Amino acid sequence: MSINLAEQLREGTTKSHSMAENVSFVKSFLGGVVDKNLYRKLVANLYFVYVAIEEQMLVNKVDPSISPIYFPELNRTISLEKDLAYYYGKDWKTQIRPSEATQTYVRRIHEIGVNQPELLVAHAYTRYMGDLSGGQILKRIAQNAMNLANNLGTAFYDFEDIVDDNEFKKNYRNQLNQIPVTQDQISDIIAEANIAFTLNMKIFQELNSNLIKIMIMLLLNAFGNLRTNKQIFVR
Repeated sequence: MSINLAEQLREGTTKSHSMAENVSFVKSFLGGVVDKNLYRKLVANLYFVYVAIEEQMLVNKVDPSISPIYFPELNRTISLEKDLAYYYGKDWKTQIRPSEATQTYVRRIHEIGVNQPELLVAHAYTRYMGDLSGGQILKRIAQNAMNLANNLGTAFYDFEDIVDDNEFKKNYRNQLNQIPVTQDQISDIIAEANIAFTLNMKIFQELNSNLIKIMIMLLLNAFGNLRTNKQIFVR
């Protein structure tokens, strides 16, 4: 029996959680500044991450470390497919590719799924509990920032099979504490959860880098237009 795995996970990832919230892309998003093109890239990257997590959770669902927290109602793949169809169109599968950071993330998930399935707990906890905790707030921010209507483009945030988010999270934490792991394994799971936060941050940092490039291009274009206008007046 675990020794309050849920609480140890929460306390053991506090610093990483704070660091993730302070990545520029995330801070901009929380501040209501959302570039639609970058956001759809985020959705695409998340799609590859969740496909990997959900494939490995399914493969390992009878493992004693996974079965207590195997909840198909948490799955995000279908929701992300709806959002991708909205942002990219019906042929979205031919248009999206995982970024370099996303590929690293996906490889890590498959690696531990094969070799150390108990570490999948860390990735499930990091992603799904985060989605449930801040999902509705992030949904409203996305809708307002990108002028989205009728829930289009925000299916990712809707857990249609979960009636009460808070009650579900409470049950999930209780189930975490039913996982039969040793204290050494708990330490490994906490370390893996911090790796999961880092992998997510790298995806955000890639997007932030793209945002900076876009801003530089806009400034250069504006400067070029200014020079052109000056030349017109000089003539």
